[in-house]
Amino acid sequence: MDTSTIVILDFGSQYTQLIARRIREFNVFSVVLPCTAPLEQVKKLNPKGVILSGGPCSVYDADAPDADVGVLAMGVPVLGICYGLQFIVHHLGGKVVGAAAREYGHAEVTVVAETPLFRGLPGSLDVWMSHGDEAEELPVGFHLTAKTSNAVAGIADEARGIWAVQFHPEVAHTRQGMELLKNFCLDICGAEQDWTPEHFIQSTVERVRAQVGTGHAICGLSGGVDSSVAAVLVARAIGDRLTCIFVNNGVLRKDEFQKVQTTMREQLGLNVVAVDSSERFLAKLAGVTDPEQKRKVIGNEFIAVFDDEAKKIFEAEKSSGEEIAWLVQGTLYPDVIESSSVHGPSHTIKSHHNVGGLPADMKLKLIEPLRDLFKDEVRRIGRDLGMPDDIIERQPFPGPGLAVRILGEVTAERVAILQEADQIVVDEIKKAGLYRKVWQSFAVLLPVKSVGVMGDQRTYANTCAVRAVESEDGMTADWAPLPYEVLRTISSRIVSEVRGINRVVYDITSKPPGTIEWE
Repeated sequence: MDTSTIVILDFGSQYTQLIARRIREFNVFSVVLPCTAPLEQVKKLNPKGVILSGGPCSVYDADAPDADVGVLAMGVPVLGICYGLQFIVHHLGGKVVGAAAREYGHAEVTVVAETPLFRGLPGSLDVWMSHGDEAEELPVGFHLTAKTSNAVAGIADEARGIWAVQFHPEVAHTRQGMELLKNFCLDICGAEQDWTPEHFIQSTVERVRAQVGTGHAICGLSGGVDSSVAAVLVARAIGDRLTCIFVNNGVLRKDEFQKVQTTMREQLGLNVVAVDSSERFLAKLAGVTDPEQKRKVIGNEFIAVFDDEAKKIFEAEKSSGEEIAWLVQGTLYPDVIESSSVHGPSHTIKSHHNVGGLPADMKLKLIEPLRDLFKDEVRRIGRDLGMPDDIIERQPFPGPGLAVRILGEVTAERVAILQEADQIVVDEIKKAGLYRKVWQSFAVLLPVKSVGVMGDQRTYANTCAVRAVESEDGMTADWAPLPYEVLRTISSRIVSEVRGINRVVYDITSKPPGTIEWE
């Protein structure tokens, strides 16, 4: 990366990705590595500074997450957050103990020493705490910079370029948290604010052009924001040597197969080959009920279809000595994080078809131009590329499609039922002027039947769950408080118009503890 970079070592905190997001908000590139990353891997990124994240463990736990202590002596500034503070104290000769008064939630911190980290901040800070241990004795060279009524809240050894705070500056509950992070990244680390859409587009186009050379590429196009922006970026790099393949996997939204073809060809000018493989996918999904297996089945079948289509394109071009060697995918940073367990001690949340479902013997080499980006950053890139708003503002749609919104077995009949219900949800959300205000809104078909009464007759039919969430980047989300009238209309229309559904429920679970998708 040729921009200023801040490396975040992840000790398992639920807020680690939020640190990365906050830093990027002031145009500084950040990258998350597991705390177990080798020191050489950290050094290769040539970071301007390193942040040690929080984590759920005690430094004295048998399975406590650990890092190479050499990261504290790299010669670049270090900021420890929560567990990161305790890691620093523990490894540099201080003493960490179980706190007499644990602090969880809101707390008031008093700044007791002048330090560049707190420059411009008030003497009293409203912060968010989450810790059961505390620093009792500081390592030699460190001094106290902030405290609560119960515990150490900030320390520093400015000669060694090490700062640490016991609270979480990355969460919204810490009111001056952004200013603190900005002080660290810009003033202390001297990072340049060069992580901009213009820079990203230019560097990505140059990188892809060098990567592909004189070769050809195909793009797995879904019609969503991610794959569309990826396709336009790669097309800018290699022109007509990119062929976009849009596959009907049998679990698309209603009329999506035709709508996407029209949009991609007419509005974006992309070369699109449309392949109807719905029967092929549904046959592979027959009898599969496990969510992870569904994702892997769809991921494997996508690659098989791409391989087949690449051969056809090659034969049609009759390009002797050339081959379709590259596959473009719209993989995003959250896909990577949630699929590959980038967290040191944390667990994989799900396999993403772009990341966790690819076969080991795949013939095509991957190009993932958006792999370092969050969703809102992708939208900014799309706008700078001049893409139309109706594509840029589309709500996220899962790679495995409706398969992960149909709990239980995926059949053609159940897909048709969900397509109708989902279309009603989208229509009514748009009519209410809420489509761009919520992150995602959709229907889920449950493997639950209930008794109902329709036309004076007893029914026994499926239950449909409606889901709408608010979010910035999909890493965390709150359920959206849709107006009652909107919910009433959605429910009434689904029960009246969709044969096979007689009950509608609304999901009011946030992420965490839930996920946005049901599978």
